[in-house]
Amino acid sequence: MIGKEKIANLVNEKLNDDQFLVDVTVSSSNVIHVMVDSDSGISINQIVEISRHVENGLDREEEDFELSVFSAGLSEPFRLVRQYKKNEGTEIEVLLANGHKMIGLLNMADDKGIDLEVTTKEKIEGSKKKELVTKVHHFEYSEIKEAKKIIKF
Repeated sequence: MIGKEKIANLVNEKLNDDQFLVDVTVSSSNVIHVMVDSDSGISINQIVEISRHVENGLDREEEDFELSVFSAGLSEPFRLVRQYKKNEGTEIEVLLANGHKMIGLLNMADDKGIDLEVTTKEKIEGSKKKELVTKVHHFEYSEIKEAKKIIKF
């Protein structure tokens, strides 16, 4: 079986400063999936270059494999702190470990957690109707089961 570490090293050799490896999976039948991302976007040509570099670094005569290199899609959940930092200032959906779902603006992301600005309609004391209330919630990464970017058209 081809090692994940070998694949990760080959991928990292080809990445630019603003590009990063998100995930590598290798199945028992040597089906390799490599997910990469970038702070400023990644082109199909860059994906092809990474794929060719990995393929050239492996020997099909020694072990046959299937290789798939792709960028982190818009619907993919965040897996790295760097992806949270990249998406500061955008609207995200957060599924908490307790099952609660929140949608809000990702104000800040650091190595420990995130600040999510959530606006909801709430009944204010002394008011007859619900009003918009904005609150900032802080979540540690251990409290987050899944988070992904909201796509609006």
